[in-house]
Amino acid sequence: MNNCLLMAEIVQSPQLRYTSDNQTPVAEFVVQFPGLREGDPSSQMKVVGWGNLAQDIQAQYQAGQRVMLEGRLAMNVVDRPEGFKEKQVEMTVQRIYSVGDLNTMPMAPPAAAPTPTATPSPAASRPAAPPAAPAASADSADAPSYDDIPF
Repeated sequence: MNNCLLMAEIVQSPQLRYTSDNQTPVAEFVVQFPGLREGDPSSQMKVVGWGNLAQDIQAQYQAGQRVMLEGRLAMNVVDRPEGFKEKQVEMTVQRIYSVGDLNTMPMAPPAAAPTPTATPSPAASRPAAPPAAPAASADSADAPSYDDIPF
């Protein structure tokens, strides 16, 4: 399956356009993410969203925001004017989440323990009975045992 998650910063604000045949909304924007190792340059990638998601992206996101993108990756081959072909990565986004600056986000206070409002019944405090074992059959002696699977 081709599905990935990527945290990135929007570099170019989303541009909304519509397809010529059935007027489907398409949002395109560019994101940037840091290199894998210290000293590696950051990379940029084109992101595309379709339909209602495209309209939401254009309305809610702009350059400078950090986002978590979930979608599919594709490699496109583009003919350059210099006479060679270039491969460019593109992500078709399926979900997008806004991510604040993790260094300045306040920590949530620990949740308080809920106070009971009613006295629980004695039946609610008893543990549930274990499920009944299946009845033995003549074929159970020939059936393989999966209890010792080594993974």
